[in-house]
Amino acid sequence: MRAQFVLQEIWIGLRRNLTMTIALVVTVAIAMALFGTGVLLKMQVDKSNNYWSDKVEVSVYLCNKLSANPACRKTEPSQDEKNQIRSQLQSMPQVASVTPETQKQAYERAKERFKDTPGFSDTIQLGDIPDSFRVKLKDPKQYAAVVAQMNGRAGVDQVINERAILEKFFKILGGLQWAALIIAAIQVIAAVLLVANTIRLSAFNRRRETGIMRLVGASNLYIQLPFVLEGAIAGLIGGLFAAVLLGFSKVFLLGRLTKNLQFATELGWLDVTQVIVFSVCFGVVLCSLASFLTLRRYLKI
Repeated sequence: MRAQFVLQEIWIGLRRNLTMTIALVVTVAIAMALFGTGVLLKMQVDKSNNYWSDKVEVSVYLCNKLSANPACRKTEPSQDEKNQIRSQLQSMPQVASVTPETQKQAYERAKERFKDTPGFSDTIQLGDIPDSFRVKLKDPKQYAAVVAQMNGRAGVDQVINERAILEKFFKILGGLQWAALIIAAIQVIAAVLLVANTIRLSAFNRRRETGIMRLVGASNLYIQLPFVLEGAIAGLIGGLFAAVLLGFSKVFLLGRLTKNLQFATELGWLDVTQVIVFSVCFGVVLCSLASFLTLRRYLKI
């Protein structure tokens, strides 16, 4: 088998069907970019979930003069009432630890956490966040018992479960992930159809050459290899364009998401590189397989 002949046939096929080849490359690039973005969002959700799963807490906020809860009557609980609330929390089997937090401590922690959000950090004032107890649970999923006992208790303004906030955030990311994967699946189907049409057209244009090769005893592999490599090269070029698009997704989508949302854990470039390599390989295999299956049916003489 002469490599020069195979390369020459590949060049002829790509040149004759240049418009369809470009359409195929663009479709593969978009499909692999969307597929990779969906995978990156899935990794973002999993990584953030794993990071925060043992750090989420239940915050029990006490009444103060600014409380909107009518049961608080715009008054703060006495020290004895605070001690009773803390003792009740510590006695619960679901609770691992209870940490009191004063208004000043809450103010300083909020300023530090939201220092990159000027619109929020500049408006918050000392006293806006009341005294509270930060409750660490043995199992973050067992927050319902703590919330049930603290809601409506004398001296308690409101109970905030951080896990519920995180779950809403993860649902948003999950929705974006599935949207990207569904669109990618549609693009993959379009890419497969384009590969089939491109290879079928290329085989039709060279039907005389393939017929002569068949008559002189050329093997199926020798005849089919240039067509399969055409699809593989188109898939490789599309995958490389997808790699560039995934780099933009890392910087402009996931990067801004991590910066603007405090709960998001940043993905490293190593994670992105793994997704890029997988997407490129998937694009090449997809186009090669579609070409091979198309040829098996079309080149039967």
